[in-house]
This record gives sequence, C-alpha cells and structure tokens, in this order.
Amino acid sequence: MNRTGARALDLNCDLGESFGVYRHGADAEVMPLITSANIACGAHAGDPRTMRESVDLAARHGVAIGAHVGFADREGFGRRAIEVGAQDVHDLCLAQIGALDAFVRAAGQRMAHVKPHGALYVVVNDRPDLARAVCAAVTAFDPALALYALPGSALVHAARAAGLAVVEEFFADRPYEQGRVRMFGWGPDDLGTPTTAAERTVQQLSTAAFAGVGTVCVHSDSPAAADRLSALRTRFAGEGWTVAPPRRPDPAAALESLHPIHLLPASTLERNRS
Repeated sequence: MNRTGARALDLNCDLGESFGVYRHGADAEVMPLITSANIACGAHAGDPRTMRESVDLAARHGVAIGAHVGFADREGFGRRAIEVGAQDVHDLCLAQIGALDAFVRAAGQRMAHVKPHGALYVVVNDRPDLARAVCAAVTAFDPALALYALPGSALVHAARAAGLAVVEEFFADRPYEQGRVRMFGWGPDDLGTPTTAAERTVQQLSTAAFAGVGTVCVHSDSPAAADRLSALRTRFAGEGWTVAPPRRPDPAAALESLHPIHLLPASTLERNRS
C-alpha cells in the first residue's frame, strides 16, 4: 500500500573501481538494477580499461553516467583525509571529469552528473571553499552537469549559488546517527539485511529531514549489493514510488542562471603550501 505518496527516486551506485589485476565491486550484477552509475576516474580507483568497460556497460543498460571524482590515493582507496587547497580540488575534479568524458563521448553517450568520492565527498560537503572549487570545475566543464551532495551541505549551497543542478543524496548502505551519515568506521552489523535496510531507508526518506532527497546510493562493493538494490526497488514499489534517473537540465538554461565562481588566487595557494 502507498503510505507516503508518489515520489520519483534515482538509484545510484559507486562503481568502476577495479584497476589492473585488482577486481573490486559487483558492477555487472548491480548495473541492471540502478538508474545512475558513478564511475571512478582513475584517481582513487579505476583505470582506462575499467572506465571504458563501465561506460559501455552503463550504456547497454540505459543507465545515466556520472564522474566519481576522488583524491589521488589508490593505497587508501580515496578514503584518507588529505590536506588540499581550493585550486587543488578544482584541478583534481576537472582532470577526472575530462578523463571519463573521453570514454563517454567515444561511446556516443553524454555525461549526466558528478559525485565526489570518499574523503573528498566528506570534506567538500563540509567546507564552503572546497565546495565552491568543485562547482567551479563542473561549471568550467559543463554547467548542465548535476552535482550529487548531502542535504543541507556546503556543496548543496555552493552548487545552487553557482546555478548548478543539485541532487540530494541518501545512503542506503551506510548507518545514520542523529540524521548524519557515518561514511567510515562501520561494520556489516550496522547495515542490517537488505530487507531491513530497505525498510529503514523508506522510513527515513518519509521524514521532513530527507523530503528533498532525489537519489539513493548503494555501493557496488557493499555486502550483497545487488540484493540491497532489489530490496529497495521492491520496497519503493510498495510505496508507489518510481525509480528513474534525475532529469538533466537544459544546457542553455544552466548557462543563463550561472553565477561567477572565484577560486583562491595562486599566491594564496602558494602561501598555504609554505
């Protein structure tokens, strides 16, 4: 029975994180169940072959493609805090978006969104200066790209100020404490079974705090990732909710609404490094 009214939600997944001989995540299993794919761009994980294969797999399943940009930290899988300035974040994001877009264009597709990964996601959702740097990179590349971000975060505010589309995100495979997601330091018991996690997700999305959420994430390397996505789809259907990728904004409208974004001057960046 539909208890909470009609709603459209995107199901996104962080994937494409294999590299070299290292296989990571259940990408082939989750791709038919999602509507948006956040593909690693070769910094925290991924490599050219994996990017190409991930883009092709997403295209075959009609899944929207996004750049999953992170710190250049393979050893820590992009989950270690690294001290960076705004210009560094801008350059990291712009380089990675461009790298993935080469494969997106070669496949005859169009990129839809950008989502930071791991420690970069945490810091840009908390720090306004770094959030503005991400927005500057997205704006420079394609102002029609959407940004995935935590509700009420610095990245949401910076993106809206820059005239960029924002998709607020909820994590179905991470625990929440007092309304905040715990990205790191959790165990399998904190996640629960696919069924209980799906029920918890619907309950939280039905509250005022998460009323603006447009996308729900399950990571491809989470335990039983495909089962979690299937359980979410079943539970959403029970609420009368539909699953679909976010609507891509019109590029002309995005340009018209654009506000200027100012990065730190190079002299300031050099002082911070000294």
